Amino acid sequence: MRDLLFPLHRAEKKGLQTQLREQLVSAILAGQIPPRERLPSSRRLAKILGVSRNTVTLTYQSLIDDGFLVARERSGYFVNERVLDGRIKTTEPPAKGHIDWSERFRVRPSRQANINKPPDWAHYPYPFIYGQVDQKLFPVSEWRDCSRRAHGRQWLDRWTADHYTSDDPMLIEQIRTRLLPRRGIRAREDEILVTIGAQQALYLLAALLVSPETRVALEEPGYPDVRNIFGLKTAHLVALPVDDEGAMPDERLRGCRLVYVTPSHQFPTAVTMSAERRRKLLELAARLDFIIIEDDYEPESNFVSAPTPALKASDAHGRVVYVGSLSKTLFPGLRLGYVVADAELIGELRALRRLMVRHPPNIEQRTAALFLALGHHDALLMRLRRAYSARWHEIRSALAKHMPHVTCWKSTGGSAVWLEGPQGLDCNRLARQALAQGVVIEPGDIHFATRPAPSHCFRLGFSSIETERIEEGIRRIAGLAETLT
Repeated sequence: MRDLLFPLHRAEKKGLQTQLREQLVSAILAGQIPPRERLPSSRRLAKILGVSRNTVTLTYQSLIDDGFLVARERSGYFVNERVLDGRIKTTEPPAKGHIDWSERFRVRPSRQANINKPPDWAHYPYPFIYGQVDQKLFPVSEWRDCSRRAHGRQWLDRWTADHYTSDDPMLIEQIRTRLLPRRGIRAREDEILVTIGAQQALYLLAALLVSPETRVALEEPGYPDVRNIFGLKTAHLVALPVDDEGAMPDERLRGCRLVYVTPSHQFPTAVTMSAERRRKLLELAARLDFIIIEDDYEPESNFVSAPTPALKASDAHGRVVYVGSLSKTLFPGLRLGYVVADAELIGELRALRRLMVRHPPNIEQRTAALFLALGHHDALLMRLRRAYSARWHEIRSALAKHMPHVTCWKSTGGSAVWLEGPQGLDCNRLARQALAQGVVIEPGDIHFATRPAPSHCFRLGFSSIETERIEEGIRRIAGLAETLT
């Protein structure tokens, strides 16, 4: 037994009892402790491991309760002989022949260009990274309380059953009455579908609405993942230029069946589409007969004026398909999004979603619904707005002070700024050198479909960096940029 157990680490986030249980379960299921072999007594194992006897006793008792161990009077603890019943004895796998998979792939998504971020970004002192959260701002105890409530017996049938195609009615009601009115949108229950993040919503729309002949207009620069999603379905992608008033709707949209836009905070520049361009886009949609996909991924922040309503709020003809997300205000790991559209489209999306995942996990839907219903989401939005507003002003001030020759695109909010350096600046090289100085930045070339892509643009996110660290981070970037131009 002594050889089978790894040392327990007191500095680990997991408790000693949890660590001991995991190691014993792994050894039992691997067959490393035969049923006939007696385990050490709780006193002896506690002495071997240097832990309290109570830790071992509680661990043993939990394993007895769950059927892994049996206690025999005056003999001690043994592995339950039935615990490995039904398991096939493992043997050496047969030698594998070679399969040329490349001949069988219809598409190669692994070869698409994607945004890459350091997996250990949180360990860097100046993480100007987009799409991540500042854990200090998130109300962990409130979320934990909602999760505890959701797991209660009161709603056991709600989260344990397979509901096939239906969503949690409480979450649908909260989206309909709490989230959508903030964006000026009114919708019925049958016009809303919950998805596993906005990403799944976009994939479902592409699968349902795009054929190899379909022309799809995408913003330039724009969201690489949506370009990759539609690129799997059609080669007819039309670049829609973006300036400081957002996407530029014009006759380039003639012949398009779908137009994807991010009007509230354009991705990645964060500019807000002007009212005039919104009116023109809706007019062109009716005249040229195309559907608009509005990705309202980050609508909750405006640090200059009143928030601008969603494009969907002005949609009089049902031509706007609205995609929303809870990732930016809650946390990206939650993976909950939603689509708002005509009931007929939602019905087909629901049927298609069933073939993929049936529905998002019930327990996560109910937890999020409670978080919204109890007002925790509204309180979080106020907290984020205060923090992000301070960071937005700080980052623009630091850029004006330390990088006056870099153009910062106009924005009214969001959680990132888009920058254009001198034409000779190589932002990929800048990003590599900045990383060596503890600064994480995002080169902008990945956001362009045009090749060769501009190399002098980059993005600085501020959702996960503390306000007091911003100026020093900008100062370091400025010093490096000066040596590269």
